[in-house]
Amino acid sequence: MRSPLASRTPVIRAHQRIATVFEAHQQARTMFIQNELTPNKDAIKFIPGERVLPEGVPSIEYVDPRSSFASPLAKMLFQIEGVKHVFLGSDFITVTKDPLATWQLMKPDIYSAIMDFYSSGQPIITDEQAPSDTAILDDDPEPVKMIKELLDTRIRPAIQEDGGDVEYRGFTAEGLVKLKLKGACRTCDSSVVTLRNGIENMLKHYVPEVTAVEQELDPEDEVSQEEFDKLEKRLNGA
Repeated sequence: MRSPLASRTPVIRAHQRIATVFEAHQQARTMFIQNELTPNKDAIKFIPGERVLPEGVPSIEYVDPRSSFASPLAKMLFQIEGVKHVFLGSDFITVTKDPLATWQLMKPDIYSAIMDFYSSGQPIITDEQAPSDTAILDDDPEPVKMIKELLDTRIRPAIQEDGGDVEYRGFTAEGLVKLKLKGACRTCDSSVVTLRNGIENMLKHYVPEVTAVEQELDPEDEVSQEEFDKLEKRLNGA
């Protein structure tokens, strides 16, 4: 699944010696975002020209996607491929990338994420907790850790945009990933397509050990599905 931010390309208006100014226009709002180099070539400081953290909160560091669930802004940034760490200061955001990633490809998405966040009116910090099903445990094998991280950073945000969610149920020795679609995605006609063409393809691409993805239904879901199938047969036979 492609990040919804990936298709937006901002325009660089001016260049300064140590900073680049980004001017974004959205819904009659103008925002100037500067970025400054840091001693770390894999980290850039972005200055949105507005306060980032509330008064009394000096800084917050998010070292992985799971730790960012209480920050809508950090969550949006972690959806961008290559983002490793996010640091929020009083009036700036420092993004650290994977050494193999390139700023040229990442900067447009980072600008768009910051602009989208400030346009959304969301709070900087919430009391949202990370889902327990994708908590990475000490004894999780490497494929399971990667599956859980992909669910948190790529798959879950995309499904939540459509009013649903996905729950991790397990990973078998044969490479089968067991998931449960929830909310709007649980009963929609395209749920099978979502599992096979979306989630399964992404997991197979990043985790070679994955062979297939299967939806696991609870007993009450199975009963509902059986009743629905019976009704559908009666209607088709009428």
